[in-house]
Amino acid sequence: MPAPAGTKRVKGISIYRPFIFGSIATPIDPANRPANINDDHTHTWTIYVRPCAPHPDLSYFIKKISFKLHETYTNSLRTVESSPFEVTETGWGEFEVQIKLYFVPEAMEKPQTIWHHLKLHPYGENAERQKEKKEPVISECYEEVVFNEPVETFYDVLTSSGGNVGRGKGSKGSKQASMGGKKGAPAERVAELPFDGVYSQKEEGKELDRLGQAIKTVELMVKEERKRLEEREKTLADLRTEDGAAMKAR
Repeated sequence: MPAPAGTKRVKGISIYRPFIFGSIATPIDPANRPANINDDHTHTWTIYVRPCAPHPDLSYFIKKISFKLHETYTNSLRTVESSPFEVTETGWGEFEVQIKLYFVPEAMEKPQTIWHHLKLHPYGENAERQKEKKEPVISECYEEVVFNEPVETFYDVLTSSGGNVGRGKGSKGSKQASMGGKKGAPAERVAELPFDGVYSQKEEGKELDRLGQAIKTVELMVKEERKRLEEREKTLADLRTEDGAAMKAR
């Protein structure tokens, strides 16, 4: 029996759409403090999901996005049904934000969930300078959602806006082959963007180099600690032998 119209999937096709999700937090200036915010709030922040070039908008395949804030916020579940997909608030603490993507009806795909840690305070080498200058704290991640074998109507929606298409479930170079994942699921690869907001393979390579160096450092520390432990065990064994000999001499 043939599939109902519009529900037939395009076999051997994977289409992916990139986007950026993250947050920007700015310290509240005491001299210009809004009168309607809590006394203990220290920052104004915005959490968002934004498009990547060459796609100027996400609303052609995303119907709405919900942001689950900390339970202390009034109406902690915020749903945004049109672009820009973002929520702005004030607060004093950092927390995990649940972000749920709901696709347009043509997609016939389940909602997908990602998480973002809201950062209010700067970290790293330039943290003190950022604090002194009260610079915004930006935390962004690059992400891709992969649609494996989309239904025909959704395929038309996606391809009419251009973008990336990979052919074949296991074909060389196909996005599905390289990224894997379930239908409509965000790809497993997530890369945190640097402060300037520019993501590249070069930046990713630098991060991998740093991680590699950190692993080597930890392995060296473990090796040195193991050597010290062996020396201590040897010393303890020698002391026990000496004590045993002294007891026999008595």
